[in-house]
Order: sequence, then structure tokens, then C-alpha cells
Amino acid sequence: MRKHSWTYLVVALITLSISSTISANDEKQLSAAVKLMTVEELKTKVSANEPVVILDVRNPESYASSDAKIKGAIHVSVRKLKYRLGFPPLKEVPKDRQVVTYCSCPSDEASIKAAQLLMESGFTNVRVLKGGWLEWQRASGPIEARPRG
Repeated sequence: MRKHSWTYLVVALITLSISSTISANDEKQLSAAVKLMTVEELKTKVSANEPVVILDVRNPESYASSDAKIKGAIHVSVRKLKYRLGFPPLKEVPKDRQVVTYCSCPSDEASIKAAQLLMESGFTNVRVLKGGWLEWQRASGPIEARPRG
């Protein structure tokens, strides 16, 4: 009996290891398909008033604890993004419009996930702001007060 328990445990651990390796590889491939934009590139677009949609996909706690957001950004949680695409103001965004996502994650995880959802929904010009909110603040990018309520 004991020998079988160890066998099952080893098989379970190997299976778990293989599935997490596959998931990590899939994540790398998916994030590789998402293009990045530097803070300087976005600052140039914002200051030139270029038509760009900026999506703030910081998690609710991070967003609520901040007094500001990137100038002109629309806040939406990644979890609700697909649903919110059916309602204004996101519903009116042309599928070929430049869309930039940003978050405050250490490796831009939420921004990448949001960009992937947008591309799956037919958006063709999606970028992730490299370094997100923290990098934007370091570079003194234009910000505005976050709406209260």
C-alpha cells in the first residue's frame, strides 16, 4: 500500500510539473505577441494629442489608493474588460485605434492580459506601456486627478 501511495505522489508531482511548464511556456509565447511601448513614446503621443486610447487596468486596490492616473486614461478592471467593450466609451473605440494598456504590476502582467483580451476582441493596434504606472511616474508623464466615487 505504501509503495502505491508514493507512486501516485510521484506521478502527481510530475504531472503538475509538466503542466506548470507548459503554462509558463504558453505565457511567454502570449506575452511575446504583445508589443510594448516606452514611456517616452507615449509621452510624445499624449503631448501631441495623437488619437490614442489609454486603459488603466490597475487592480481596484491600487487604483483606489492612488490620487492620479495617466492623463486621459480610462480605468477598467481586466476582469470586466471584455464586458465593458460593449458599452461607452469603449464601445465607440475603432478597432484600428492605438490602444495602450498600463498597470502597476512588477512585470506588466495585468497590462499584458488586457492587451491579449483586446486583440482577441479584434483590436489591431494594441500596446503595453513598459513599466506601467510606476515608470510613468518616474518619467514625470502627464497625469490628472482620478475621478472620485
